[in-house]
Amino acid sequence: MKKLISMLCAAVLVVIPLTDVRAEANRMGTIENQAERLATQMVKNYGVTGLQYAIMDEGKIILSDGVGFHDKASQKPVDKDTMFGIGSVSKMVVTAATMMLVDSGKVDLDQPLTSYIKDFEMADDRYTQITPRMLMNHSSGLYGTHYGNSMLFGDNDTRNHDELLLKLKSEKLKSKPGAYSVYCNDGFQLLEILVERVSGLSYSEYIAKFISDPLQLEATKTPLDSFDRKQLSETYWPTMETKLPVENANILGTGGIYSTAEELSRFAEVLIGNRPDILSESSALSMQNHEYRQGIWVSEERNTFNYGLGWDAVALAPFSDYGITALTKGGDTMLYHASLITIPEHDISMAVLSSGGSSIYNQMFASKVLLEVLEDQGIIEEIQPDQTFSTPVKVKMPTELTAYSGLYGTVGTTLDIDIKNSEIKLPALQGGLIPEQTYVYTGEGQFTSPDGSVKVSFEKERNDKVYVKVLANITLPGLGQTVMNTYDFQKLEHNVLDTVTKEKWAARNGSKYYALDEKITSIFYLLPSMLIKNLSVDAENGYANGTRVVDPDHAENVAEIPVMNGRDAFDLQLYSKNGAEFLIQDGQEYIAEDAITPIFAGKTGVTTIPSNGQARWYAIDSRSANKSLTVDSPGNGGYAVYNEKGEVVHFSVATNQQSTQLPKGGFIVFGGEAGDVFKIHLK
Repeated sequence: MKKLISMLCAAVLVVIPLTDVRAEANRMGTIENQAERLATQMVKNYGVTGLQYAIMDEGKIILSDGVGFHDKASQKPVDKDTMFGIGSVSKMVVTAATMMLVDSGKVDLDQPLTSYIKDFEMADDRYTQITPRMLMNHSSGLYGTHYGNSMLFGDNDTRNHDELLLKLKSEKLKSKPGAYSVYCNDGFQLLEILVERVSGLSYSEYIAKFISDPLQLEATKTPLDSFDRKQLSETYWPTMETKLPVENANILGTGGIYSTAEELSRFAEVLIGNRPDILSESSALSMQNHEYRQGIWVSEERNTFNYGLGWDAVALAPFSDYGITALTKGGDTMLYHASLITIPEHDISMAVLSSGGSSIYNQMFASKVLLEVLEDQGIIEEIQPDQTFSTPVKVKMPTELTAYSGLYGTVGTTLDIDIKNSEIKLPALQGGLIPEQTYVYTGEGQFTSPDGSVKVSFEKERNDKVYVKVLANITLPGLGQTVMNTYDFQKLEHNVLDTVTKEKWAARNGSKYYALDEKITSIFYLLPSMLIKNLSVDAENGYANGTRVVDPDHAENVAEIPVMNGRDAFDLQLYSKNGAEFLIQDGQEYIAEDAITPIFAGKTGVTTIPSNGQARWYAIDSRSANKSLTVDSPGNGGYAVYNEKGEVVHFSVATNQQSTQLPKGGFIVFGGEAGDVFKIHLK
């Protein structure tokens, strides 16, 4: 269709070239203005510091621009050469790299992964059933993500990559491989290792040789590559004025690539089969398969999530409303955000990259602009208006629906759902995009939100599990609408505990455990919720942080929820040593808060990193509170200070403060190399 339109336009140009050129320029000028207006809205209202976007149409960049700052201090604006982290859009790179090995006959997607990674083992016999395809379509059954030491400031340490196979060796699967798809980062880390093992090259070398060089991508790099870091868009933290050090996402296959919007749009040509010299058309087409349909999945086809191979969606709404196939992949690191949308049948792709904000915002921005392009080119007649919703009318609920009342869980938490008076109350959903609210019964098995935009129901799947299904239309002012249809909670059985087990876990309720194994260069020290585990125990029902208690010191994942809400599952293992209790989760070790001693109250002192290299935590009690802290740190060392709410007050790796006033009830953590000595001064 698009090719025909292009041919007709070319014919008209022969007759009246000047008029048509002017009209085309005017149309593109209108789209350019609308894109700039939307981008400015994102900088103004959605926490974005800098945003960059580009559209590729039949192999040519037809729009490329940016708003906001590359560097706020110098007021340097974002331009087409500014580099950003692309987060999980990196998954399309490792997927393409693997498919290139398929093209060369070196990899079969449906052979066991152990054929290519010989030392891949797990404490679950089913691991031998995992195939490369299952890694790409998120159906491997792996728990999800090993985040430890993955996101570092100015540090490209590869320990996360190097330790993954060892950590998986002692872990189980949460489901039979292939049973259903749920977002899984570790699968793409394993694909990275597969590419290295099969090719004999490091992953960074492979990308450079077989993707970046042939496409002449000069700004598509990994943290392990050498390039001018000043090309990267500066990043900022909401509570800090100064820019942050360079963020390295050292999980390369999962989310470690840097690029620009123009280069990412150019790479999209590979993904849709237009560069058979790099990736065959048949492999590109196979990546667009509706892989999610192979397992348990939400029945609604209109969605933001419908997995292909690597792709988040292979039938992205709202494009599906027009009968157009659009593919998308989004990505978020701690500081960078990205979205790539491509429309293969019309050879149009758009990439949107940002510092600050969210990949959801970027995707909504790209969708809105691309619909304008499709309308301009006559591919769609007109853009449909956003859906409107009315206040729901509560009707009498069938009594049998009360049977769905009971205990439900998702990864990290449990909740009681009480269905009465034709109403249910649910916590905030979709990462807070949907607020905590009460839903009323409106018929056909559905409960509806007060504004009419969200519908909730209960569905028993073929695995005999009951799920809370959420059909959500989400409107963001200035950006439009997006749709998210998911299973959010899973009904749980009462888990009876013996007296000893019940009492031991009940005593842990409300306890906190502090990370010992995270490098001090980790960005997670800015977000202590990643470092401090709060234990919420429902001893009566036998659950802790959403996991099912199995004995006095162990609890195991029970969540088997497709799409997104079953991601990043974990088990809990506790043990005691020298009178202190420790928690192990995802292969990382944490120490109980009651085992953390107060920092000394004198004028000077020292602390030393132990031989195992673990961090040293100290409490701030009344003796040291309100004193001014200064620290003489070793070259590779650093420290962070938190108040009693767990908010970061100072992080030496990211800020330039010379001293910090210690908040009562807070904590201090020191990190560095084994044997590092910190000289501490209190005044």
